[in-house]
Amino acid sequence: MKTFRGLGLLRNRDFSLLLSGQLVSSIGDQAQSIALPLIVLTLTGSATHAGYVLGVGTLSFLVFGLIAGALVDRWDRRHTMIWCELGRTALTAGVTVELWLDRLTMPQLYATAVLSGILTTLFQVANTAALPNVVGPRQLSAALGYSQSAANAVRVFGASLAGALYALGRTVPFAVNAVSFALSAASLRLMHDRFQVDGHSARTKAGLATEIRDGLGWLWHQPVIRFLTLVSAADKLRYGAGYLLIITLAQQLGASSLWIGVIFSGAAVGALVGALVSERATRHFPLGRIAVVMLWLEALMFPLYALAPNPVLLAAVAAAESLVAPVYMVAMTTHQLAITPDELRGRATSAVSTLTTGALSVGTLTGGALITVLGARPLVWLCGAWLLMLAVLTTANRAVRQAPPAGAIPQHTATVPADATEMAG
Repeated sequence: MKTFRGLGLLRNRDFSLLLSGQLVSSIGDQAQSIALPLIVLTLTGSATHAGYVLGVGTLSFLVFGLIAGALVDRWDRRHTMIWCELGRTALTAGVTVELWLDRLTMPQLYATAVLSGILTTLFQVANTAALPNVVGPRQLSAALGYSQSAANAVRVFGASLAGALYALGRTVPFAVNAVSFALSAASLRLMHDRFQVDGHSARTKAGLATEIRDGLGWLWHQPVIRFLTLVSAADKLRYGAGYLLIITLAQQLGASSLWIGVIFSGAAVGALVGALVSERATRHFPLGRIAVVMLWLEALMFPLYALAPNPVLLAAVAAAESLVAPVYMVAMTTHQLAITPDELRGRATSAVSTLTTGALSVGTLTGGALITVLGARPLVWLCGAWLLMLAVLTTANRAVRQAPPAGAIPQHTATVPADATEMAG
């Protein structure tokens, strides 16, 4: 049955276009994600500044995320995604040109990070909210699994490719990313299906503040999503610090930019293996069990970064530690989208993303400073203790332990009742 579902999904023209755009964009994002901290370190020599630039873009989720969710539920989601990609094309191309002319400044990098973060917020919320309408309820977990597999397949060679592109020239990764955004916009333009249920704009009569409150109120009354979102946000604090932490550890071991790419390719290999089995795991294992296994595995594996004596073993630890996260991501997102009415999906998705991505930005912003103050290896042990605490709390949560397999939940497609405001309040 899994094979037939997969073949049918790949014959879905709009999903194939959406997936193709994600693949191309993932290549560009991977190239820039490795190059950006290296550029900042070259310009400033400061790990703190590198953490600030990496974190300020995702900080947009804290400032703009909830508004983005309400706008995505109002606007045409496909058109919103196209304009976001065109905007990111222009911003990244500007960095490429200024870097090539040797005129790139830190203020421009910060401004680009903020504006790109706003556009990324809109794009990601619209993309997640639209997916159930593109693939249908029965293929949602499979579509999420394909998306995770595709992204991690790119990461397997993408991180090494990013290091090689940077070695060719420091402008190359940014130029590749600009082109990838443009190609993603083109693939979206070729799609035909609507990305939301008809009549959203006709039902939208309340102000943005009221709509945001409705979305938050509905989400607060979902105990499993509420708790796991808080845990995911706490985990993202560690993840945000961990990205720059791994780069710093690799540099201390004498790793070149190419080897740094190989290390993150190791993480991608582990994530790819997890993504390939995510759809089957989502259908057969309870969401709570998946969450508990992921957190305990992370808690046990993360301290090994401090013990790895060379880049090869750093890559091996990254692969093992990344194995379960894609399974959890597919299970959690399937559960959330399945129980959320379509006209609330933008707001529910943005609320989750605001908290988790905001936490990621805080972790990234503080990671560089913590590395400077504590040192890389002591910070590894601190992050390991943090993960251990999260694993214990999640294991002890009764609502999470009783959550069914996400794939067993029928998708919610009904409209929000007229008294949704009273219910949410």
